[in-house]
Amino acid sequence: MTETRIQVPVERVTFTTTKTFDDVLAGIYEGVSRPDLPATVKGWNTASSYEEFEELATKAAGPSGLLQFLRLDQDAVLNKIPGRTPQRLVRLLVGNPYTMTLMTRHIAEAGSYAPVTLLVWEDGDEVRVAYDTTASLLEPYGNESALQVARELDDKVITLLRRACAG
Repeated sequence: MTETRIQVPVERVTFTTTKTFDDVLAGIYEGVSRPDLPATVKGWNTASSYEEFEELATKAAGPSGLLQFLRLDQDAVLNKIPGRTPQRLVRLLVGNPYTMTLMTRHIAEAGSYAPVTLLVWEDGDEVRVAYDTTASLLEPYGNESALQVARELDDKVITLLRRACAG
């Protein structure tokens, strides 16, 4: 057995807006689809070719090229803490399995970062949205092909979040 450790620095992009929490989430969902995930995954898994898989993954994605894999309403349990000021806090796992294949074919570890996380939370009268760029997470691996895909993914996500948070 061998154990290897590397440092993976992360670039976090955080947007702050005075839009309401619900409006920010609605803005994100304008670009991120929410398909029937079990049926969608079944289609991907039973696709007879990579091309058919790519077509199904592209069709399932929203206008930003992303779909929701999971929504975690973390506020549901945090707001049970006695004396804590209620706060909305949602973590979204979004991505595109086709994009994941374009990265992981070059760096298997890229699978650790797909799908990506969007964290949306209330902070007083403001709403914040945080995203850790995939390119920063893949940088230590030094594979330019995977990094190019990661940069394109980052551009899609950041564009989506800018639109969702814009006044």
